[in-house]
Amino acid sequence: MPFEPVVFFFVLGAAAGLLRSDLKIPSAIYEFLSIYLLLAIGLKGGVELAGHPLGEIALVSLAVVAVAAAIPLIAFPALRLLGGLSRADAGSIAGHYGSVSVVTFSVAVAFLNQHAIPYEGYLIVFLVLLEMPALIIGVILAKSGDAVRWGRMLREVLFGKSILLLTGGLIIGLLAGPEGIKPLDALFFDLFKGMLALFLLEMGLVASTRIAEFRTYGTFLLGFAVVMPMIAALIGSLTGALLGLSVGGVMLLATLYASASYIAAPAAMRIAVPEANPALSIGAALGVTFPFNLFFGLPLYYWLAEFFVHRLGATT
Repeated sequence: MPFEPVVFFFVLGAAAGLLRSDLKIPSAIYEFLSIYLLLAIGLKGGVELAGHPLGEIALVSLAVVAVAAAIPLIAFPALRLLGGLSRADAGSIAGHYGSVSVVTFSVAVAFLNQHAIPYEGYLIVFLVLLEMPALIIGVILAKSGDAVRWGRMLREVLFGKSILLLTGGLIIGLLAGPEGIKPLDALFFDLFKGMLALFLLEMGLVASTRIAEFRTYGTFLLGFAVVMPMIAALIGSLTGALLGLSVGGVMLLATLYASASYIAAPAAMRIAVPEANPALSIGAALGVTFPFNLFFGLPLYYWLAEFFVHRLGATT
């Protein structure tokens, strides 16, 4: 399968950053793009959710969240024992990798749409549900009994921009339904891919500045930022197939498990684990895992989805 075209905007931004171009995206435009994408994804998920029984989705959601809790628990001992990172840094990074990336999910959706591959639209719900458990587990691992400012951290997660806009869009889409949301289709759905392309241009610029920030741990952290997403995607693919999701749905779940947060997680960890070095977590998640997922992960996760869905389907 060819690459989703929007990822080349990321390449353009990264090249501009590495070549020290004077290209810059004004902060106000970046803020607008992030708000737009979060709202659009939430609205789309809410509209899809309106057509499914909530009881059925609740059971699937419970299983998805329970399995996802294993990801930071796998990452933490690897970071501590193999990488030699401090407890604070290992817990923080584990929390980042247990959490999810809205932008990676958006590119995966664009990938499926480009190839006319159907998927369960309600998977957007998991973007909201998978954020907090991983961060809580990461903080517990990082602090190990030390005092934690849980109130501030939970407030940052629950009422931060990402969760607030995703949840708000989800509720609006659910209440409006397919017919009620039609007047907004042109703005939030038709323009989505173009807005995503501009956002990826900025992500490329930012990522180019993060690659060198974790050079202290060199090869290990680079390897972790590539291997950990593949392990998580394997878990997600198997989970999605066992839950009876379509190939497209399994790929999206694998992508969610494989993605690493570089927006919500850094803000939460800054409050709860201030002693952790943010350059390590953001450098790994944004500088390595994000581009890896864009160029190599998505085709791999689609292949895994096909493999597990067809293999399990043939044995049932």
